[in-house]
Amino acid sequence: MNLFRSFQDWIHSQFFLKKLNTPLGYLLISMMGIAMAFIIANMGINYGFLVFVMMVGLPMFMLCLFDLPFGITLILIVSFLVNFIKKYIDVPIGIAQDALVFLMFFTIIINQVRERDWRFAYHPISYWVVVWIFYNMIQGINPNAASQIAWIYTVRSVAGLILLYFVACYAFSSLEVIFKTIKTILALVLISALYGLKQEWIGFSDTEMAWLYSNPHTLELFYQWGRLRIFSFFSDPTTYGILMAYISVMCGILLLGPYRIGLKIVSGITIISCILAMAYAGSRTPIVLIPVGVIFFTVLNFRKEIIIAAGVFFVLGTGFMLKSSSNAVVYRIQSAFVLKNSQDVVDVRMKNQALIQPYIQRNPFGGGLGSTGLWGRRFSPGTFLAEFDHDSGFVRLAVEVGWLGLLIYMIFIFQCMRYGIYYYYRVKDPKIKNIYLAINSAFFMLVIASYPQEAILQVPTSIIFYLLLAAIVKMKDFDENFKEEENPHVQQFVQVPKFKKAKVNF
Repeated sequence: MNLFRSFQDWIHSQFFLKKLNTPLGYLLISMMGIAMAFIIANMGINYGFLVFVMMVGLPMFMLCLFDLPFGITLILIVSFLVNFIKKYIDVPIGIAQDALVFLMFFTIIINQVRERDWRFAYHPISYWVVVWIFYNMIQGINPNAASQIAWIYTVRSVAGLILLYFVACYAFSSLEVIFKTIKTILALVLISALYGLKQEWIGFSDTEMAWLYSNPHTLELFYQWGRLRIFSFFSDPTTYGILMAYISVMCGILLLGPYRIGLKIVSGITIISCILAMAYAGSRTPIVLIPVGVIFFTVLNFRKEIIIAAGVFFVLGTGFMLKSSSNAVVYRIQSAFVLKNSQDVVDVRMKNQALIQPYIQRNPFGGGLGSTGLWGRRFSPGTFLAEFDHDSGFVRLAVEVGWLGLLIYMIFIFQCMRYGIYYYYRVKDPKIKNIYLAINSAFFMLVIASYPQEAILQVPTSIIFYLLLAAIVKMKDFDENFKEEENPHVQQFVQVPKFKKAKVNF
């Protein structure tokens, strides 16, 4: 273990302190240049680019293991760009992201062998995270599963990425790190919104158009009401629209917080960009989520001025919905609140759920991870579950991991909401209080969205969800006036040493 620590110190010294301004650094850079020249000359520019990516990527990969906040930032960037990159080049970048999360978690395990201090993860939420991971791991031996290979592919997104929660709990050693992570999320969302608006106002790239026309089913979903729905860097307009919806509400809450004017201006620009991008994405679910988030925010922050502002918002919103329009984008927004326009979709989903209910009731452990959807059609084609169109995150869980798994997951989600709301009312620091309010509102929106869509399990929302969950657990430790209630159950898990409050400019 001392050898591992010495290696860590040596790497930190060579790359961060000396910045490779050493004989070793000169040798590495020279070797990289010679290798690049040889490969391009003999194998072509494509292979040269691939080697360049490996040469840059490997040091960054190693850096993530020794600088966890940097690793979290890199994972966030990759989660936003993974589907965008796949449209241009077929590389297993998603697997690389999952491997990075696991190795960062493994680094913590190694450090804990020496430090023997797991207090960073002492919390009831951590207990339910472990239960959820364990339950999904034993799904690998589910006798009802038609394919164990599908489990391998699916467990990564359902339970594997949740290890990022523990990585973030360990990395969030100061309030400044948490705030920087949140600002990184907002910056990436703003870039995604602007790129989506570029698709709407300037047009899609040739590669994006080729990707759309490569699959008739995809084109049918994306081309509606006489126009192509935008999707920015992501796999589909719905995932994109849900991200825009809950982040716009978060930014609206941050806009009311005690922050510098610069952050408020950026938040305002992000709100406008996200609302426009969400409208052009053309999905009904995100549109409905906006008033849901406003209602939840109003209930938590029950003040006279907030109630008046919410009332004005709903009056103006109602007027907008009642206004007749021939614009396809406006009509799509209005149709989300007209029951008869969406009744056919609701009827189809209700029939699907009625069809699958007997199966769920007979199988408490479900049909196995990956038995439905894309992985079901790929690894167990022709089966009843592979052909079933779940159209819901909760329904998918009920089918794949059974009603018992759904119960565990719902308890886990309840604990997340419970402690988020509890800490919001208990903390005194106005900035921390405002962040808790923003996160709680986003979580509630995602829970509601998980009924009609797979909201939480989709990248990058899954990454954002686990990072914000870690922020819920850690932020109250940096409030000097926070006091835990005298509850033995809470004290058993939550009591951790207070950290020195960091001075941050947010």
